[in-house]
Amino acid sequence: MAAGRAPILTPRGDDFPRWYQDVLNKAELADNGPVRGTMVIRPYAYAIWERMVAEVDARIKAAGAENAYFPLFIPESYFQREAEHVEGFSPELAVVTVGGGKELEEPVVVRPTSETVIGEYMAKWVQSYRDLPLLLNQWANVVRWELRPRVFLRTSEFLWQEGHTAHATEDDAREYAEHILHSVYRDFMVEVLAIPVLVGAKIAQERFAGATNTLTCEAMMGDGKALQMGTSHELGQNFARAFDVGFLDEHGEQRICWTTSWGVSTRMMGGLIMAHGDDAGLRVPPRLAAVQAVVLVVRDEDGSVTAAAGELVDSLGRAGVRARLDARVETGFGRRATEWELKGVPLRIEVGPRDLAEGQVVVARRDDGAKVPVPVAELAARAPGLLEEVQAAMLADATERRDALTTVVDSVEEAAEVSATGFAVLPWRLLDDAAIDLLGRSAVTVRCLQTPDGELPGGAPADELVAVCARSY
Repeated sequence: MAAGRAPILTPRGDDFPRWYQDVLNKAELADNGPVRGTMVIRPYAYAIWERMVAEVDARIKAAGAENAYFPLFIPESYFQREAEHVEGFSPELAVVTVGGGKELEEPVVVRPTSETVIGEYMAKWVQSYRDLPLLLNQWANVVRWELRPRVFLRTSEFLWQEGHTAHATEDDAREYAEHILHSVYRDFMVEVLAIPVLVGAKIAQERFAGATNTLTCEAMMGDGKALQMGTSHELGQNFARAFDVGFLDEHGEQRICWTTSWGVSTRMMGGLIMAHGDDAGLRVPPRLAAVQAVVLVVRDEDGSVTAAAGELVDSLGRAGVRARLDARVETGFGRRATEWELKGVPLRIEVGPRDLAEGQVVVARRDDGAKVPVPVAELAARAPGLLEEVQAAMLADATERRDALTTVVDSVEEAAEVSATGFAVLPWRLLDDAAIDLLGRSAVTVRCLQTPDGELPGGAPADELVAVCARSY
């Protein structure tokens, strides 16, 4: 629990959804858009999203994928080519039938995901085994007509990246899908977001429409519910057959490609809020934070404190710290401190005339509220280490909470009970269709299948796997 001024938010324990909405509003993160289900991302939140994009994009490029861009509008006929895909997405499609004041010859779908249009172009670009693997990614917006919208978590339009790859063999496609899940998604979520996600495979009923296997990163939120943070899909040859994505192998024989797709979205912003937020507002892990430290002028009568604070911001910048100056002394110090606490900035550096006279500043940590005096001459050197301490503490805190709210059970009834406030882990062999339906009546789903040591199922026998069950967003 972070120390601070009297809470101005609905306490999480009283009404978690109301608390979430309060944080969105009072930390100036997002507003509802003019069309139901859309959102406006405000500058502070968008700066955090840009950090997410930069971190994930660097990992995607390290995995060998290249960025491209594909159209927002997709011919409706493309969706008819893969039956399971169109069936899965039909309820969510936004379809344009009029353009330029005239009825369109063929309706076009506003992009809900791009397997179909990218499949069309993969078929053009792949001719030989020498063209494989083809590793593509795009950063874009997508539209899925959401019936129960919630900002960042489920919106009719959201931002994301979607990777799409084609491979010569099933093993190569599987290995790449797993590589993305581990080396891009889990690495980013654990090392930057400080969220200790679980990795596993979705059960058949929860797979992406048209996939043969869906791998997932599942996180625990502050109220014990699960949030799917990112997925990586093996598509088998389903889309490749539908769009004739084939190649001549080294023996001159025609083959069908194996494809994958994978993505994370602005849903991660919702996960950030709900996994780390407290009753004082948002808490942002330092490696992610667009503003890692705010230098706050407490009081200034002649401009000297502001000048000194500005020099501190510059020295922090030279030390690699993303710092910002707040010299709005016309606004009360308490109000400004509360604003930055709401926004979750990892370090608040308080500078006043008395502090400067003593050659020190006061550094307040957002994660635990601790305040320590630091000599002015040492601040720039010590700040990076303090930020790393905060980062590690936030991951440890989230891991401890997840572990405390995870229970190993040996019956479906226990799983339904435990999942009201956390994760239940039980043998997969206990969950037949009737048991899954029973869990569903308590709003509980199987979030993923794992090996007992928490890894992807791989080739492990089904009767050795465990199922992680929870209520979810």
